[in-house]
Amino acid sequence: MKKIFNSINFWISSVGRSFAREWSLVLKDIGVLLFFLALPLLYPIAYTLIYNPEVVEQLPVAVVDNSRSAKSREFIRQASAAPAIQIYGYADDLAQARRWVHSGDVYGVLFIPRDYAKNLGSGRQADVEFYADMSLLLRYRALLSALTELQIKITGDVTMSRVEQAGAAGTISMPINSSSNFLGDTEQGFASFIMPGIVILILQQSMLLGITFIGGTSRERRLRNGGVDPLRPDSMPVSADIWGRALCYTVFYLPMTLYVVKVIPEMFSLPHYGSAVDYLPFLLPMLIATAFLGQALTWFIKERETPFLIIVFTSVVFLFLSGLTWPRYAMSQVWYWAGNLVPATWGIEGFIRINSNGATLAESSRPFIAMWILSAIYFIAAWVVVAAIRRRARRQSAVAVPATDRHD
Repeated sequence: MKKIFNSINFWISSVGRSFAREWSLVLKDIGVLLFFLALPLLYPIAYTLIYNPEVVEQLPVAVVDNSRSAKSREFIRQASAAPAIQIYGYADDLAQARRWVHSGDVYGVLFIPRDYAKNLGSGRQADVEFYADMSLLLRYRALLSALTELQIKITGDVTMSRVEQAGAAGTISMPINSSSNFLGDTEQGFASFIMPGIVILILQQSMLLGITFIGGTSRERRLRNGGVDPLRPDSMPVSADIWGRALCYTVFYLPMTLYVVKVIPEMFSLPHYGSAVDYLPFLLPMLIATAFLGQALTWFIKERETPFLIIVFTSVVFLFLSGLTWPRYAMSQVWYWAGNLVPATWGIEGFIRINSNGATLAESSRPFIAMWILSAIYFIAAWVVVAAIRRRARRQSAVAVPATDRHD
């Protein structure tokens, strides 16, 4: 029993020594501090400033008014009052309006047919055609939303006018009465949509960059010292060494996490409904899984500068796999399962539920459990890598010592 107790005590003390050693290495390395501090601090600000204001406004639209009536002019007046629409000018025909679209002067065309006023006045359906530039869906969505609201308003006005003309008996009624109930924030713009996912990906990628940077530096020290890293001695158990490093990175990133998920939304008035009691514990396994993943990736790091290539390449791939740009359920099975292996994928999914829809930690249990599973998988991978690095270092050291003796 005493032997078991001593082993546990030695393991825990090894974790503490590994933590303290790694903490010292981080604080003494300016490059790592830039990755661990500057990227999480500055990138969210830069991204949010780019996407503010959140709502697309004053999109130029051409008008082809073949009706040339008071009713068509009223329609155009109400359309120009919409925040998303700016009337660029009146085209003589659709051909001229299309030329404006192709030249980039306008993003849409309103076409009012000749019989618009006649049909509207006689109680028949009046058509208005809209042609849109589909090269950017965000613009199309803004224009379509504005015109849909305008259509509903005009329909309501016309219906009320006909009811009044029918008299108090109210013989005219709407055929369908519907109501809409929206979940989450109905006023969200593009920054509110994209930033919750982006900040989680920034946390993961900046941590991976810093950890692999440290790994590359350690590899260079081993090459200079016959396979031995004097700042990372191999005198402690592999598992304790890995956990000590992971806890160091995680503790370092906890205030960064609070900053990007709490301070940034408040700084830029972005909607956030979840509680820190839910999203901070939720993101803890993502940080731990990322810390283990970073240690596993050090096997591929040959020098200090190598992480730049790896992280820059994977950042775009991880963004696509996260489901922010394309729903994950619509991906092929290969890419779907590849996305499951990325801690930020689950972090983004759960954090958006908590932050944007006010879900609790219990209601986000699926991604929460998935991140703990990834933590276990990447701990095993990190153990294999660190153990292999130690074996390689011992072989290099054994070769270097006899060579030195012969030289002497």
